[in-house]
Amino acid sequence: MEISAAGRLEVRITPADVGKRVSVRRLGEPGAGPEKFTDTVGVLTSWNDGVLMITRRDGRSVRIAESALVAGKVVPAAPARRRGPAASYDELARVGSRGWPPLETERLGEWELRAGGGFTRRANSVLPLGDPGLPLDAALDAVRRWYGERGLPAYVQAATGAEGTQELLCAELERRGWVREVTAEVWTGALAPVADRAEGAGVRLSRRADEAWLARYRRKGVSEVALRVLCGGPSVWFATVPGPAGEPPAAIGRCVVDGRWAGFAAVEVDPGRRRQGLATEVMAALARRALDEGASAAWLQVETDNEGGRGLYARLGFSPHHSYHHYREPDDSGAARP
Repeated sequence: MEISAAGRLEVRITPADVGKRVSVRRLGEPGAGPEKFTDTVGVLTSWNDGVLMITRRDGRSVRIAESALVAGKVVPAAPARRRGPAASYDELARVGSRGWPPLETERLGEWELRAGGGFTRRANSVLPLGDPGLPLDAALDAVRRWYGERGLPAYVQAATGAEGTQELLCAELERRGWVREVTAEVWTGALAPVADRAEGAGVRLSRRADEAWLARYRRKGVSEVALRVLCGGPSVWFATVPGPAGEPPAAIGRCVVDGRWAGFAAVEVDPGRRRQGLATEVMAALARRALDEGASAAWLQVETDNEGGRGLYARLGFSPHHSYHHYREPDDSGAARP
């Protein structure tokens, strides 16, 4: 917090700081607990009519009455990273899009409209990196028309929590009634330590997702359109740990190599074989192949409620880089679609 020469806490932010990352202290809510003060760090997304809105790293917005402020200051755009490869949000967003590619794209200014037959939100959402070349309302109208023509709901994928992420856009979408349906985190880490964690013995690698691999994949009934997304990307590898004869594999995984990056996805283990190190074996085998192709850094995404996955990835040396969210268009009546 900002402290004056006289030793008093001071509010050193104003409405002119909208769009900047701030740290504020406010009086605690009556009846909320014994703490007298509450601290919040995030991007100041608005300051209107005596009320501040701050978007935290996880994308949640905090509403704070100006009258409750005790102290506040502008802080660096993103905290210093202590480990893992250096990467900008923009770089990771583009690598992630190439690693899970749509079947159709179109530009709207610097935004990328992506469609993949409805298979996953990632392949069927707008990636808004930059200026759409239109006022926001007009751009969102164009987005809704484009997806409507394809029989798809309109989604915008926007991120929070790192330098260059889109807290202001997230706040504007929410003000317009767009509904956040899913939040996940992108984690990054060095690739070599993953490869060194296990032998990867018994892991089979292939360039295609065969029937056995698909039998373990959690999205059942994968269509030809979905297979094109799954198999798309610069250099895609599928890993399989065979199960008993006639049974689905014990574990599977997918990796896309793109320059210095290796992106892991679809790491799944038979529920009866969990906590046996199979996920680590799969990732180690894929990591060694990615190292052979010249990659040195790794990324993956994990949903916020996946405690098992988060624990595994932390042990492998990964740490959170940013959060991303999928916002779905409101229906015509202004209420969120189910």
